[in-house]
Amino acid sequence: MAVVNQYKFVGIDNDTTGNALNLFGTGVPKINETIIIKSILVTSASTPTVTVTNNSITAIKTAALTADTTTELLTQPLIVEGNTTMTVQSSNTGSFDVAISYLNILKEKLD
Repeated sequence: MAVVNQYKFVGIDNDTTGNALNLFGTGVPKINETIIIKSILVTSASTPTVTVTNNSITAIKTAALTADTTTELLTQPLIVEGNTTMTVQSSNTGSFDVAISYLNILKEKLD
């Protein structure tokens, strides 16, 4: 079994409220992937609180943001197993941007 490590960055521009946004874009990590999130940066034009969930488990609850300031939500790396959904959600109508830096570990089967 070969292991492929890829460092990745995802940026999300959110102009809506109440919608849970997938941190990995449109998909979820595959069953043979492990994600190590190093950084979740959030910038907002207003002062919402944000919540990050892994499936239905809250990983970061109501992190308060300061307007026009970038905030790092993580103090330690966050491990996400494959086939799970990570989302971020804002508490108000102000737009916010999210930037995620992570290591994607893909376990490939060799025949």
